[in-house]
Amino acid sequence: MITNFEDFCLYMYVIVDDIWQQIAPLFSRPGPQPLCSDSEVITIALVSECKGWDKESELLDHWTPYLHLFPHFPERSRFNRRRRNLMFAINLIRQIVLEQLALSGDEYCVIDSLPIPVVAFHLVPSSPGDWRAHGAAFGKVASKKQTIFGYKLHLLVTLEGLILDFELAPANAPDLAVGAELLEQHTHRTVLADKAYSSAEVAAQLFRQNGIRLLALRRDNQKEPLPAALTQLISRTRQIIETVNGQLEEQFCIARNYAHSFWGLVTRLYTKLTAHTLSIYINCLLGKVDVLQIKALAFPNI
Repeated sequence: MITNFEDFCLYMYVIVDDIWQQIAPLFSRPGPQPLCSDSEVITIALVSECKGWDKESELLDHWTPYLHLFPHFPERSRFNRRRRNLMFAINLIRQIVLEQLALSGDEYCVIDSLPIPVVAFHLVPSSPGDWRAHGAAFGKVASKKQTIFGYKLHLLVTLEGLILDFELAPANAPDLAVGAELLEQHTHRTVLADKAYSSAEVAAQLFRQNGIRLLALRRDNQKEPLPAALTQLISRTRQIIETVNGQLEEQFCIARNYAHSFWGLVTRLYTKLTAHTLSIYINCLLGKVDVLQIKALAFPNI
C-alpha cells in the first residue's frame, strides 16, 4: 500500500528497473556506467511528471527533501541530456506495461485529440526552435474556441481510461485524416468518436481493411443521423476521454511546453504518457480499483 511519496518512488523504481533489465541491451552505450543509473533517471523523470514537476530549472528544488532516495541525482543539463537519450526506452517501457494490463485488450475505445501549443503567437516569428521543420502549424481548436501554434495529440483510449496509442500531428491537420492513420495500426476494435471523425467512407474502409467499427457522432447536416439512443450512448461514453484529457492537462501539464526543440517536446510527451500508464498499472497492482472499472488516476496520498 502506498502511504507516502517515498513509497510511490519505490514502487515506480522497482517496476522500471525490472523492465530495464530486459531492454537495457537495446540501448547499450560505450564507456563506464554512470553513478546515477538509467533506471534511476527514468524513475526520476516519471515521478516528476506524476507530480507536475516539469520545469527543469525547479526540479532539484522539488527533489531536495528526497535526495537520499537518489544520492547521485544528476545535474540539470546532464539529466536533460540523458532523459532525451532514453526517450525511446521510456516509450518502450510504456508499451511493455500496456501488454501486462488486461485492459489493453479492451475491444471498445474512444478517440479524440487535445492541443499541444509550443510557442505563443507573438513569439512565433522570432522563435529559434525547429518547430516548423517538424510540422508545427497554426490550427483551430474548436472545443476551446482558440487558435494555437503547434500540434494536436490524438489519443486512443479504452473505456477504462488507459491510453492505448497516440499520434502527434500538426495543429492544422484534419482530425479525421490523423485519426484514420492512427486506427490503421489496430484491428478489431469498436471506436467511439465525435463529429470531427465522421465519414461514412473512412468508416467503411477501416471496417473492410482492419475490422475497425468507427462510430462517430453525426453532424447536423448529414442525411443519415444516428438513432437517438446510440447518440446518447456515444456522448455519455466519450466522457472517459474528457477525463483522461483533464488528467493529462491538469496533473501532467501536457499543454504547458518548456521544450526548446521538437525532440525535446517528444521526450516530454513520451515521459508524461508513460507516467500516466504506469500510475494506472500501480493502481491495479495495489488493488485500489477493479481493473475492469478504472475511471481515473488516483494517488490521494502523493
